Amino acid sequence: MDVEIVGRLLSTLPADDDHPYRTGPWRPQTTEWLADDPEVVEGEVPSDLDGVYLRNTENPVHPAVRYYHPFDGDGMVHVVGFRDGKAFYRNRFVRTDGLMAEIKAKSAQWAGIAEMPDWAPRKDGWGARGRMKDSSSTDVIVHRGMALTSFYQCGDLYRIDPFSAETRGKETWGGAFPTEWGVSAHPKVDDATGELLFFNYSKQAPYMHYGVVDADNRLVRYVDVPLPGPRLPHDMAFTENYAILNDFPLFWRPDFLTQGVHLPHWHRDMPSRFAVVPRQGGRDQIRWFEAESTYVLHFTNAYEDGDEIVLDGFFQGDPAPADNGMGNKWQRAFRFLALDRMQTRLHRWRLNLVTGQVREEQLSDLISEFGMINSRHAGRSYRYVWAATGKPSWFLLDGLVRHDLLTGAEERIVFGEGVYGSETAMAPRVGSTGEDDGYLITLTTDMNADASYCLVLDAARIADGPVCKLKLPERISSGTHSTWADGTELRRWHTADTAAQAIDL
Repeated sequence: MDVEIVGRLLSTLPADDDHPYRTGPWRPQTTEWLADDPEVVEGEVPSDLDGVYLRNTENPVHPAVRYYHPFDGDGMVHVVGFRDGKAFYRNRFVRTDGLMAEIKAKSAQWAGIAEMPDWAPRKDGWGARGRMKDSSSTDVIVHRGMALTSFYQCGDLYRIDPFSAETRGKETWGGAFPTEWGVSAHPKVDDATGELLFFNYSKQAPYMHYGVVDADNRLVRYVDVPLPGPRLPHDMAFTENYAILNDFPLFWRPDFLTQGVHLPHWHRDMPSRFAVVPRQGGRDQIRWFEAESTYVLHFTNAYEDGDEIVLDGFFQGDPAPADNGMGNKWQRAFRFLALDRMQTRLHRWRLNLVTGQVREEQLSDLISEFGMINSRHAGRSYRYVWAATGKPSWFLLDGLVRHDLLTGAEERIVFGEGVYGSETAMAPRVGSTGEDDGYLITLTTDMNADASYCLVLDAARIADGPVCKLKLPERISSGTHSTWADGTELRRWHTADTAAQAIDL
């Protein structure tokens, strides 16, 4: 393995830190690496795997103002590229405006999710709440050959080179980027059209917008989606003709907002609502559908089936789990992040465009979340979801499950005690002919070996274990969201002699 350190940031985190989401599996990195031909410790790199896997990670550099939440960490992007039976690895911090300002100040300058905005040393900031740092550490997608990172409570989109992971500035859409509101995490790319679909939200009326960026990177639609008040949407879905947004009954308590307190509360007597927006339509064409009260962090897909829109995602049986006195102080404080406490299960809603009725059903008894699909089926009928399972009482992903939505069958792999993964990505093999004809890729944090690995699994037989296991230069922090970009989507990818050399072109 050809390894080189290309950067390092100075951390001011305390040496005796005991925060479970800044230590152990969540211990942040400060080093940026370049590794060509990483060590293959199991199997071999598939010759028909062609493209790059990217994962974003919350990776704090400085202590919080008072109370750290794992969503506050600074963004770090990991890239593993595959071509011609070889691989390479890169990782870089996302050079956000907030990170660079805090490096200069040598301390946190904005309030995190668990802190009062008034505690922030600076009066400016980002986010729907205000006075937060846009850490751009939540999501990562690829549009028009460029990776884009995003922040869960709305902010800028940072352009990341998908080969080197270096920050290339902020997305502007030719000056049309909605800077005042920003863009929420989980914008969607439709592989069939090349469009990027997004939403944002705010404490200002109309409280939500929906937007479309075309294949030429022009903002061609920006539509008001009026809500009754400030909400906390996290994800969206789309079909060939519609975008589906949401108004879930878990949002800041209005009476507390008047006092500057942003306390999420599940209004369990209120219904969930879905907004169906024609992708090429306007505000006057939005239709609302009511369903059972819940909250959904992530949807897997949506598609049109006759008069109905089929929408799949992870229904939370308990979006606001009560403190049951079980576990230590950290487990109790962060119970809102544990999949088993939120009771997240794969669920289906059918929205009838003729009658306005909603039918819904639970698709699995298994607790899972962070579902990924073959992106070639996004917005279209599909069969498979690959999702993560969680360690009870903790925000740690301990395995993967393959949900077969046609038969109901489930196949699982458990990483093993002390080994934690991230959201997987499905990479169709070169010349693939089936929806599950490809590979799953994920990064693991192995506490037993004090190491991290990239696992490549056969998407059709995940229980067989890795077909390839690559060792990374350093143990990385646990994390969540990821994406796959096929080599055919990447500029320079096939003009270089090797995949790693594409970085220098």
